[in-house]
Amino acid sequence: MRIVSLLPAATDIVAELGLADQLVGRTHECDWPPEQVAPVPVVTRADLDQDRLSSRELSDAVGSSAHSGSSLYVLDTALLADRRPDVVLTQDLCEVCAVSYEKAGDAVRLLDADTRVLSLEPRTLEGVLDCLVTVGDVLGVRERAERKRAELLSRLDAVRAAVAGRDRPRVVAVEWLDPLWPAGHWVPEQIEAAGGTPLLAAAGEHTRPMTWQAVRAARPETVLVLPCGFPPERTLREAELLTGLPGWRDLPAVRSGRVWVLDGPAYFNRPGPRVVRGAEVLAHVLHGVRAGAAVTADEVRPFPRAEG
Repeated sequence: MRIVSLLPAATDIVAELGLADQLVGRTHECDWPPEQVAPVPVVTRADLDQDRLSSRELSDAVGSSAHSGSSLYVLDTALLADRRPDVVLTQDLCEVCAVSYEKAGDAVRLLDADTRVLSLEPRTLEGVLDCLVTVGDVLGVRERAERKRAELLSRLDAVRAAVAGRDRPRVVAVEWLDPLWPAGHWVPEQIEAAGGTPLLAAAGEHTRPMTWQAVRAARPETVLVLPCGFPPERTLREAELLTGLPGWRDLPAVRSGRVWVLDGPAYFNRPGPRVVRGAEVLAHVLHGVRAGAAVTADEVRPFPRAEG
């Protein structure tokens, strides 16, 4: 089977199912597992220089918000045709984050081939894990996918057991820095599984920008900073967007030093199997307990304190 993935989370799923060697095309953001995806031809590019532009500039460029407007992805239709895919994996959940189902379908209709386009649109943890089975069925490994799903559910149960009976801190998760945007969809469920109380967003919700006043009023005891598409190093470059806000030092989370930078693309932004690792990381962040492999400095970092 020849697979093209137009969604980083779908690439994660393909790798989880042991089929990375069948990938014949991927996006420029597909990066896991690195040794398996690096040789795969890239069939997309970014329409904007995301590393050079600030959060506000990126937001303005795609239509005045971080999650609306035109996609940041440009599809190389000629290269896609050259890869002769049997299956193209894409999404219709976010117009910005990846090539849409509509655009992928338009490109595939130009191919002289019998290519199937599969759109993945999970909004909850259960939906994310169900995608494993959906993709596995299409790729002919349904039983393997069901086993993987069961393993991931077992790991989530282990996280819940590790934090059972503990106090549940009030948590705000920030998915974009300017404008401020709360993390919705499956992230509130990750927080709940790890023993926290999510604020300002509900499970499965496609969120909207939030005001700084709303964050202050919520008085979070923990703040998670995990911007969509930004690795920790990129997030830390714009730390002053938060530390410079009026009353930042007065937040309970800031006073107690419980503001953390997390790897959003790896464990929180993408609807792939690594969201389970995200819950394990949060159990460590919120309660200092170990669930799964030991948490590393690359997975969670303390947020810089405001100067002065």
